[in-house]
Amino acid sequence: MNSELIHTLTGTFEGHAQQTDGGVEYWLARDIQHLLGYAKWDNFTNVLSKAKTACEVSGHRVSDHFADVGKTIQMPKTAEKEVPDLMLTRYACYLIAQNGDPRKPEIAFAQTYFAVQTRKAELIEQRLMEAERVSARRKLSATEKELSQVIYEQTGGNEDFALIRSKGDHALFGKSTQAMKAHWKVPDGRPLADFAPTIILKAKDFAAEITIFNAREHKMASESAISREHTTNNDAVRRTLLERGIRPESLPPAEDVKKVERRLTSEDKKALQKPDTLDA
Repeated sequence: MNSELIHTLTGTFEGHAQQTDGGVEYWLARDIQHLLGYAKWDNFTNVLSKAKTACEVSGHRVSDHFADVGKTIQMPKTAEKEVPDLMLTRYACYLIAQNGDPRKPEIAFAQTYFAVQTRKAELIEQRLMEAERVSARRKLSATEKELSQVIYEQTGGNEDFALIRSKGDHALFGKSTQAMKAHWKVPDGRPLADFAPTIILKAKDFAAEITIFNAREHKMASESAISREHTTNNDAVRRTLLERGIRPESLPPAEDVKKVERRLTSEDKKALQKPDTLDA
């Protein structure tokens, strides 16, 4: 397939993409029919049927990707006729292409086009999740810094901060910080939080925020008082997680957040070096 045809087909497929009010990208089946080289709707419905089956077998709800809609077409003498149509997600289009006639150049193109587009969506989702984790780790660092400051202001020293945080970890995980480090194989000298999944980072942050609030509100002036508060808050967060079927100590470790942060920074720099242009 020559590059000119590839560029033409790319523009054609992207030109027919539409968006719902919620921002979900979709294509109409009647448009896809012609884009894939099917002259007759009846022939195309056979491909649609196979694609729906593939969707169901893969564990997805068919109605989430193939939504029935009506379409009005013009008939002779200004008459109009309502014909069936479907709103198709990118994933639905991918399945249709996979079940189409591979001898058609349009099908061969669509198989790759929608596979790549689907992969792009997966990469975007992954990147957003990684960025959320980096943000959660930064937020926890800032909250723990504030907690350390509160301890210093109200007890006259912040040497108790590590002890108080350790007691909070024990309440949250049901085991000590060192035991969790060994369980997650955290390298020596690295904080446990650098390998915690996002939900644990947010759980620790929430408990610490409550500790800060109550330590100030009740003017706690001793390590023992703040420790009890922090332990109680982490225990409450743990019970909430357990009630929702999440056992903190049983969760697998996440990738080193420092590596994730470096990767995101590197990707941002590469994107700036090769920006899209209006005349591309």
